Amino acid sequence: MKKLLMATTATALVSAGAAAAEDVNIGVLLGFTGPIESLTPHMADSAELAIAEINEAGGILDGKMLAAVRGDSTCVDSAAATAAAERMINSEGVVAIMGADCSGVTGAVLANVAVPNGVVMVSPSATSPGLSTAEDNGLFFRTSPSDARQGEVLASIMKDKGVESVAVTYTNNDYGKGLSDAFISSFEGMGGSVTLNAPHEDGKGDYSAEVGALASAGGEVLVVLGYSDQGGRGMIQAALDSGAFDTFAMGDGMYSDALVADIGGDIGGSYGSVPWSEGEGADAFKAITEAAGVNGESSFTRESYDAAALLALAMQAGGAATSEAVAANLLNVANAPGEPILPGELGKALQILAEGGEVDYVGGTGVELIGPGEAAGTYREYTITDGAYETVTFR
Repeated sequence: MKKLLMATTATALVSAGAAAAEDVNIGVLLGFTGPIESLTPHMADSAELAIAEINEAGGILDGKMLAAVRGDSTCVDSAAATAAAERMINSEGVVAIMGADCSGVTGAVLANVAVPNGVVMVSPSATSPGLSTAEDNGLFFRTSPSDARQGEVLASIMKDKGVESVAVTYTNNDYGKGLSDAFISSFEGMGGSVTLNAPHEDGKGDYSAEVGALASAGGEVLVVLGYSDQGGRGMIQAALDSGAFDTFAMGDGMYSDALVADIGGDIGGSYGSVPWSEGEGADAFKAITEAAGVNGESSFTRESYDAAALLALAMQAGGAATSEAVAANLLNVANAPGEPILPGELGKALQILAEGGEVDYVGGTGVELIGPGEAAGTYREYTITDGAYETVTFR
């Protein structure tokens, strides 16, 4: 299996170009361009690793192979994301979509494409609290927790560090605004004060004006709730250049290897939170990604593998390669009762389901879907030390 996975991840086995007549197409809708483009290749590889594992086990439903169809959500351009999803459904015939990634484009695709066409979406990274109450006709799920939870976690980290006042900047979209609101509500509820809460736009070349306003307001730490490849990074760089702030608290969109590779040495002592897991499932995921040559230590890779796996297992459980089968069975395969299933055990899960048994998919993130089909989730608290990420604890 190791040899095959290394040879097939992100190759013809799971590419649209190799799809045969009996293949079951699954959309992989992620921001391959845009403010998180350094993250999405690893997310896609992880989702396609699950697809390759299932195909190596013989596929679903007596031999149907899965094929990944990639589309670019751009993360920020709703029109482009909607067009990509429409192509996936109308031209490529995808049964379900692993994605989208950023909250704004995810909401747009859900409302304008997925719901009208009856197609299930499982997002690995769209975390806006607003998606919890979106009109989805039971078609939307996510393997990452809502930012309502992340805001509370980040506020708790800061209070534990004795931080009493902060300035906040957020990317001016659904994700940034939702996380900012959640963080501020929790931080102020814990007795902290926010000197200024100000949005920033992505794609600008100069953030000195925004940083100047935040510096004038004051605060012990600048909280950056943006994207590592765009405005969030620009805000940090501008703050460093002006000497306005030297310590930053960051949300999940700021976690990337590229960020610490480029400026990690300048932001030592900064810290943040990102959805992450520990335990048997996380260990199993690390083992299979290392064997396959996939970067599984990037953010939202576990969630991407789990999202793709859940789509396939729900089809198997429902006895049909349809979105209807996925929607009706996804919560059942994700939660107890049933045989616990870890990364690398998808073939075992398919066999159990084929024999009429039940599975409880644990996956790389300790999957437990609650409420309207979203993850309860745990978070990794990290600090940046000597230009690298260092785990403090899990919350």
